[in-house]
Amino acid sequence: MKRNIITLFLALVVGLGNLPLIQAQEAPYSKAENPLFTSWAEEVSPKNALPEYPRPMMKRDHWKNLNGLWDFQITSKMRGPREYKREILVPYPVESALSGVKETVGADNRVWYKRSFTVDNPYENGHVLLHFGAVDWESDVFINGKHVGKHQGGYDPFTYDITKYIQSSGPQELEVTAWDPTDLGYQPVGKQTHDPRSIWYTAVTGIWQTVWLEFVPQSYIKDLKITPQLDHSRVKVEVCANHVSQHYQVKVIAKDGNQKVGTSIGFHDNRLFVELDHPKLWSPQHPFLYDLKVQLLDEKGNGVDQVESYFGMRKISLGKGKGGYTRLFLNNKPLFQLGPLDQGWWPDGLYTAPTDEALKYDIKVTKDLGFNMLRKHVKVEPQRFYYWCDKMGILVWQDMPSGDMRPGRIPCRSEASAEQYKKEYKNLIQDFYNHPSIVMWVPFNEGWGQFQTCEIVKMTKKLDPTRLVDNASGWTDRQVGDVHDIHSYPGPDMPETEDNRAAVHGEFGGQALVVKDHLWLTDFSRAPGHYKTSRSKEKLQNQYNDLLQKVFPLKEQGLAAAVYTQITDVETEVNGFMTYDRKVIKFDQEHIREIHQRLIHGE
Repeated sequence: MKRNIITLFLALVVGLGNLPLIQAQEAPYSKAENPLFTSWAEEVSPKNALPEYPRPMMKRDHWKNLNGLWDFQITSKMRGPREYKREILVPYPVESALSGVKETVGADNRVWYKRSFTVDNPYENGHVLLHFGAVDWESDVFINGKHVGKHQGGYDPFTYDITKYIQSSGPQELEVTAWDPTDLGYQPVGKQTHDPRSIWYTAVTGIWQTVWLEFVPQSYIKDLKITPQLDHSRVKVEVCANHVSQHYQVKVIAKDGNQKVGTSIGFHDNRLFVELDHPKLWSPQHPFLYDLKVQLLDEKGNGVDQVESYFGMRKISLGKGKGGYTRLFLNNKPLFQLGPLDQGWWPDGLYTAPTDEALKYDIKVTKDLGFNMLRKHVKVEPQRFYYWCDKMGILVWQDMPSGDMRPGRIPCRSEASAEQYKKEYKNLIQDFYNHPSIVMWVPFNEGWGQFQTCEIVKMTKKLDPTRLVDNASGWTDRQVGDVHDIHSYPGPDMPETEDNRAAVHGEFGGQALVVKDHLWLTDFSRAPGHYKTSRSKEKLQNQYNDLLQKVFPLKEQGLAAAVYTQITDVETEVNGFMTYDRKVIKFDQEHIREIHQRLIHGE
């Protein structure tokens, strides 16, 4: 009944679409007041709001970025705006300072966005695709007053073919509304909360990744699935194409720089294999990427569409290492994996990095500190984050954002909650499958919403048999998956070794240091109390040294990986290698780099 009411409400809003709307007043964009800004915030403007191509894994020439100033309004959940009185800088979340709004929305309200755009499609009878990197959580999209579609999912990219909604000439009107109950709902939500405190952070609502148009021909490549097969010296490429006949073919060309190193051609619904002589391997030390060109050919062999992509030749597996212990293997060799917990939060953009350079910076610092891995913690990043991990050489353990059944809640998921989790988790695996940097899927963190663990692990393996699965990082291990993962603060510690699973330490450390003038809050009454706080940089360094020295013997006893909490401070947490604004690195970089590299590569 409730869904019917909402549907009726949206229909009424569509009916209002033909009424003249009062446009937002012309006013200069300004960032909202905020306790902290990163250095990159100065570069953010309506003309420079994440202008980069958002999907490097499948790139085309003809596209249009829709980031920038949009008309904006907040209304009650069951109402639509009769007028737009404000503006917002897309794609920064409503609650962030960079959006220019910085207001709490809440579960009883919804947000509305509107802007116009023009269509310059170079293809006769071509299609216009509207892409959203991510919108949190439930969104409805309208083109020229007509409802295009509804999407539920705060972390996965989605696309609408809006060709039939486009008027023959003139500006087109795009309207988006979003509603997000945050942790008052049952959907995956990560660390967001309506009541920020301790290890729970400010809520994020609405558009938080790039919105863009793509112009494609009548017949076009919709998706790619790229699987390196190291043991066979080849890469498998599966192409999904739209509006094609059975006679259409696909041609795949692999390149090393300007040199062509492999080609395959076949019908569009076939799996293609590109053989590689003496393939160059991808690893954190040598993150080599092959370029990939994929062409769609019609019945006559003429090229009708083309996309640019890339791939890395790497294999992640389990094997027996020194001492007969089960280890994590990369490219058929044991590799100790060491890295920080990476929450991916920003003081000025919250879920959204201020710029692409900012997004890249956290990965750079992780590499500079001598780590070879990071655990992306209960958050999914934009495609460009994983692109930079691919390019720079960082292994990624990718968490599924937790939701519902947080600690202290009744341990029973509703049917709707379970289905929504599975839907969004499947989308995560499928949407980010091609990135060589991702080597581990982590469906559950510390029992937060953990359910049907064996079934979820089987589902993960079926969707992606090429990667490892951590059945639960910390707390309740169900003796399935590829690793047994424990958490211990301050630690370090390790679980018992096993023949068929690797022993890993998914979280430890949490050593904190308060850096004056780089704090989100100065009142620490709502800060987490389970991390140890140092009073000086020197004491922090000594405590960290002591912790790391204890990891060395654990590695000798069979520990295969360790994750330290964490790469940056986040809101009330001050246990990062960097301050929340990324302006201060709290450690002697060269010193801890040497320790990390010795731990990773030492015998």
